Order: sequence, then C-alpha cells, then structure tokens
Amino acid sequence: MKKTFRIISVLEGVSYLLLLFIATPIKYLTGVDSYVKLLGMPHGLLFIAYVILAIVLKYQLEWKSKTFVTVLVASIIPFGTFYIDKKHFRN
Repeated sequence: MKKTFRIISVLEGVSYLLLLFIATPIKYLTGVDSYVKLLGMPHGLLFIAYVILAIVLKYQLEWKSKTFVTVLVASIIPFGTFYIDKKHFRN
C-alpha cells in the first residue's frame, strides 16, 4: 500500500504542477482552456485517490492526527506531495 501511495503521490504532485504552472497560465494568457480540461480530470482523480489512500494508511501506519493532517494539507500545496514522500516514505 505504501508503494501505491508513493506512486499516486508523485503523479498527483506532477499533475498539480502541470495544471497550476502550465495549463492555468495558458488559459488566462491565451484564452485556450483545453489544457485545463485535459489535465483537470486526471488531477482530480489522482487527488481523490491520494486522499483515500492517505486515510487507509493513517490506520495501517498508525499516524498521529498531526501527521495525517500534514499529509492532507500537502496535497493542496505545490510540491507538498514531494515533501511528504521524502519525509515519510523514503528510507
């Protein structure tokens, strides 16, 4: 489960960065919103998977509430999922 979470975490982080720093500026600078539509759905699905897996891991790894909240908040901060991967999952 940890390996799956790490993969989803990285994919969610990359999709968020692409959406935030590439698709959104293109939308507002050129008016073309197709990149936001293209990246939005996969990012949303990865975000939901990230949260669900975080809930499962909270109980499997017996995370304290503070750790769990940190993991959840990291999903809405750019580069946050990479920080969580480094801090909690790399040995």
